[in-house]
Amino acid sequence: MNNVSPLLPLDLLRRHDVPGPRYTSYPTADRFVDAFGPADLLAALDQRLAAPGPATQPLSLYVHIPFCEQLCYYCACNKIITKHHDRAAPYLALLGREASLYAQRIGPGQQVSQLHLGGGSPTFLDDAQLGSLMAMLRERFTFAPGAECSIEVDPRTVDGGRLQALAALGFNRLSFGVQDFDPAVQQAVHRVQPHEQVAALMAEARRIGFDSVNVDLIYGLPKQTPDSFARTLAQVAGLRPDRIALYGYAHLPERFKPQRRLSAADLPEAAARVQMLEQALGAFLGAGYDHVGMDHFALPQDALAVAKRQGRLHRNFQGYSTQPDCDLLGLGVSAIGRVGATYAQNARTLEEYRDRLEQGGLPVVRGLALTRDDLVRRAVIMALMCQGQVVFESIDVAWLVDFRRYFAAELRELQALEGEGLLKVDDQGVQLTARGWYFVRTVAMVFDRYLQADRQRTRFSRVL
Repeated sequence: MNNVSPLLPLDLLRRHDVPGPRYTSYPTADRFVDAFGPADLLAALDQRLAAPGPATQPLSLYVHIPFCEQLCYYCACNKIITKHHDRAAPYLALLGREASLYAQRIGPGQQVSQLHLGGGSPTFLDDAQLGSLMAMLRERFTFAPGAECSIEVDPRTVDGGRLQALAALGFNRLSFGVQDFDPAVQQAVHRVQPHEQVAALMAEARRIGFDSVNVDLIYGLPKQTPDSFARTLAQVAGLRPDRIALYGYAHLPERFKPQRRLSAADLPEAAARVQMLEQALGAFLGAGYDHVGMDHFALPQDALAVAKRQGRLHRNFQGYSTQPDCDLLGLGVSAIGRVGATYAQNARTLEEYRDRLEQGGLPVVRGLALTRDDLVRRAVIMALMCQGQVVFESIDVAWLVDFRRYFAAELRELQALEGEGLLKVDDQGVQLTARGWYFVRTVAMVFDRYLQADRQRTRFSRVL
């Protein structure tokens, strides 16, 4: 087997194939505490209003739709499996109540530059229900011209007509959950959707003119082999999506009940996982995609690739983003938001979510008020994740610290990674190499104070 390039020798891939956070936030969500509640989030919203700059900056919105018709056995998302579509109407009413609480607190007409519908399967909602949801959001917030409106799409739940309806509602970005095209793998994970079905939807999405279409893939699933995954990679490259998100499957049946239906004996061994990752890197780079960061790829003309080249890449709870690092309101069951120096998460069960709203309060049940050390480390980790470098002076000036003294222990630990060719450290800062971009999570983990103090990392997905 040939390596992708001399940049990625197999022994290096294997050595760094360990569990670690994806850093959609820092500190990560597993560090949230129950002591953080609605009053803490309301205080953060009041601080936003009092500050001259943040109050006028656009918001991001995330809306969680938890419903799915069928259970995918690999899934670790917070979802409700049901074929009863009438359950959606009362849930939409609850979302409207929650959105109203925010609008009342921060004032009507707050501008929104980014909206993402996730789940679950947002396309569980029919066209009328999605229309009601969008109308409700537009009544309570003002969407900026050119706002980025994206929705996660289960290909089994839509056709060309539904894609037309999504465009008419204002959605300009789609994300298709594909995972794998091999029939044996699809049967094993209980998600059957032929390549031809997805190909037809991709063609229709292009005809309609969506700004960007993303495809999600997972490697390390049951029944996957390097040969079968190579066929999937070729099929995906042939579809030419604007973006590709490539995730490593994390088998954690003790945490995620659906995964108990999967046999550990069917999972590919570590060596095969690494080989599949290597194949994916070679396939997508060879097909002309830019490596945006970590496990994301984009065509050179896509806004995500452009943002990386221009140093404007950001990261939030939905992954890489072209939007500025703005406050995020999370609506719905288990949704996570970020306002100022706080993170807040809603109740994870529909019953508790409903009860808290019916009592007149926000459904926040946990979160975190970041310390100064958290904020400094977040700045460092996000600079690595998004720009691939940390300039000492920028951290010194922004946070009034001496980087080399503050992070003396971390700089010593980086020496081993520098010896592997993952980064360079000089008087100006830390710079990832071309090789290091593929191991950015490994580098970021060095600056994670919580992780360094807690070696029980099996709660996370593998870095590779």
